[in-house]
Amino acid sequence: MRILFVLTVLLLMACSNKKKQNETINSVDSSENLVAILDTIWRTEQEPISLRDSLMKIHGADSELVLEQQAIYEKNHVINEIKISSILDEKGWPKKVIIGEQGNWTICNVIQHSDNTIRLKYLPLMRQAVKEGQLAPRFLVRTEDRVATEQSKLQIYGGQMKYYPETKSFNVWPVFDPINIDKRRAEIGLGPIAEFLKDRFDFNWVLEEQIQRSIEFEKAK
Repeated sequence: MRILFVLTVLLLMACSNKKKQNETINSVDSSENLVAILDTIWRTEQEPISLRDSLMKIHGADSELVLEQQAIYEKNHVINEIKISSILDEKGWPKKVIIGEQGNWTICNVIQHSDNTIRLKYLPLMRQAVKEGQLAPRFLVRTEDRVATEQSKLQIYGGQMKYYPETKSFNVWPVFDPINIDKRRAEIGLGPIAEFLKDRFDFNWVLEEQIQRSIEFEKAK
């Protein structure tokens, strides 16, 4: 009887260890699979965009070659949007330790390239990921400001530029409360707006000008 008991215990321990081993293997496979999926999404999303933009500089925006790459990008994006939505809906925002900065960039790029319905759906998830340190604030800023500009509202953090035909130049899309923009940016870990715009766009932020532009924007509405 004692021997039977010992054998039963050993069998149960072996089964338990096997289960834990399988769970670990499945976890690794799942993580590696997720990274592979995101790598494919990045490649199919970005390669036609990069090629399209290069061809545009050579042949112009209406070139057949440019339109061909645009069509490839649009077709790929539909598939990529479904994949990203599936990941976020099923798993929530993936851990940065698993997907890395590149994985976050991939997810956010697809969201950024989607319409406002998708952006608004995943904004709460992005905000929470930033709070938990799983997502860099700069990715959230792009989406927050893109949502605002698509809704013809003042942007919050100053991440969106626009080309103005009347002046034949780029300028910041008007900002909510420009005086306190650096305070808002600092609260989520971003540097001053003047430094960001100079580094990213070689654009000079003049506070008085932007205050006036925001006032005129609100009056026009």
